[in-house]
This record gives sequence, structure tokens and C-alpha cells, in this order.
Amino acid sequence: MSINAARQRGVTMVELIMFMVIVSIALAGILQVMRMTTANSADPLRRKQALMIAEALLEEVRQAGFTYCDPTSSNADTAQKTADCVLKEDFGIEPGTSALRPFDNVNDYGAPAGAAVASFNDGTGALADALGRRMDVTGYSATVAVIPAALGDIPAGAGADSDALRIRVTVSFAGDVPVVLDGYRARYAPIPRSE
Repeated sequence: MSINAARQRGVTMVELIMFMVIVSIALAGILQVMRMTTANSADPLRRKQALMIAEALLEEVRQAGFTYCDPTSSNADTAQKTADCVLKEDFGIEPGTSALRPFDNVNDYGAPAGAAVASFNDGTGALADALGRRMDVTGYSATVAVIPAALGDIPAGAGADSDALRIRVTVSFAGDVPVVLDGYRARYAPIPRSE
């Protein structure tokens, strides 16, 4: 029995070409994924920031009072319906009151017929927080619509005297798909008295 002392060394030309083709295809695929990831890496950040802005603005609106009368009315805590009010509530800011946020009633943030309004802007059109300070979020815009709505057993009213309102906050950023959040607010004061 003899053992061949001369062993093969190296690779053939076919093996070398196959290796180069396989590595090239894999590298092209990895570079394509990296290019797409890099190009879209800012989108989640903008979307997340728009969501945070929308959540904060929706919370501000939902924390406002929701009574039949303007909170400055002498009978705001006791009125059982809009007709009982000395100063009735209506959509939008009441004439003669301050346009500074936070407003004293949920429907002060909206406009009649559920139209979307830019209630969160400062005097220059930039987004502002509840204290009127400009937010450092260039390129974002926000609107709110306050709409009478049915909520469970609570029927939808015709206007600001509705017992339930749907609050829709929309935040947009330069051509991206807008972030839309809906919330509901039910009237809590006054508590109807049983006769």
C-alpha cells in the first residue's frame, strides 16, 4: 500500500468564482437592508414624538372642566341643564375671556360643528404648552376637534350641552401620516339630584 505524498493544495478556479458570486450577493443584500434602515431611521422618532405631543394635548383637554355653565357663572355647580345657567357654555372661547390656556371648559378648545382648530398654537402659529411657552418641536402642527358624541348609554347632544364629547387631536409633521388620538369626556358636574 502506498500513500500519495503529493497532496492537493489551493482551490480551483470554479470554487473561487462561486465563492466570489455568493459573497457578492450576500454583501449586496446586507447593504440594501442597511441603506433602507438608515434612510428611514428618523421616521419612528418623528412618529413617536408626534404621539407624545398628541397624548399631552389630549390629556390637557380632558382635564378641563365640563359643566353646563361657564365655570365663572354663579350657578355653575348647581345648574341641572343649560337653560338654568346664568352664563351658558358654548363651543370656542367665550367673548371677553382670556385666550390663554389651559381653558376652563372642554368645549373651549373646539369650534362649532366639530371643526378642527389649532387651539394649541401661540401667537406666531408654533405649538405651545398649556402655560403658553413655545414647544421646541419645529415642523409639527396640531389641531383639536370637539364633537358631541354618544358614549354608552349617554346619547349625543346637539351642541355644547351634550353630556358626552369626543375629543380628536391630530398631530402632523411635514408630509408624514398624521397621528390621530380620540378621547371621550362625559359630563360630571353637576350630579343630577333625584327628586
